[in-house]
Amino acid sequence: MSHTVGELARLAGITVRTLHHYDRIGLLTPSGRTPAGYRVYELADVDRLHQVLVYRGLGFGLEEIAALLDDPDADAGEHLRRQHRLLLEQRDRTDAMVAAVEKEMEALAMGNPMTPQDKLEVFGDWLPEQYADEAEQRWGDTEAWSQSQARTGSYTKADWLEIKAETDDLERRLAAAVADGAPADGERAMDLAEEHRQQITRRYYDCSPELHACLGRMYTEDERFTAYYERVAPGLAAFLATACQANAARQG
Repeated sequence: MSHTVGELARLAGITVRTLHHYDRIGLLTPSGRTPAGYRVYELADVDRLHQVLVYRGLGFGLEEIAALLDDPDADAGEHLRRQHRLLLEQRDRTDAMVAAVEKEMEALAMGNPMTPQDKLEVFGDWLPEQYADEAEQRWGDTEAWSQSQARTGSYTKADWLEIKAETDDLERRLAAAVADGAPADGERAMDLAEEHRQQITRRYYDCSPELHACLGRMYTEDERFTAYYERVAPGLAAFLATACQANAARQG
């Protein structure tokens, strides 16, 4: 199947001007021309354009891409393997950044801002700050905020690492409960929710069962919290929300 330059541009989601440029620099030369001189792209051209666009998405320059695609010792399989490896590396970097943001959102929502040094040690080298004002505006006049500020102000990096280890362990056991099909309002789930509440009380501020139930609702009502827990395990946001509320009812 052949394509005109306009058809290929629409198919690839790029502009005709981009295809003209690729032709001028020899990166993607159409296989043929119509009698009127219009470019005609064949299947091999479409495949090469796909390779170009993948490498562009990975951050390669046009000269680098041309050198890679014109390497006589590299076949299609080698290009795919290289792209697969690079895409996985890119995904891992993105996943790490997303995880850091989500951890930070939870910390801020709990009234628990961290110093840059703490964040470097606990969360890595990506230091999101954009939610600090929101957290203070929402909780700055509460007793929980005051308690959290007082408690966390003296925490060392070792304290933060210990908290992170506790949190990771609890989240692993919550994810296991979801995977095992445990009822969200059952004893196992409520016990884990109670452990979650006790950790908040021990580390940040006095978290009553009623307040914990409110936090649980936030895990499904605020898309940022939902996204965080869904990354730990699909279905965990709703599971923990229900468990927190069931546990609060049990405590009452």
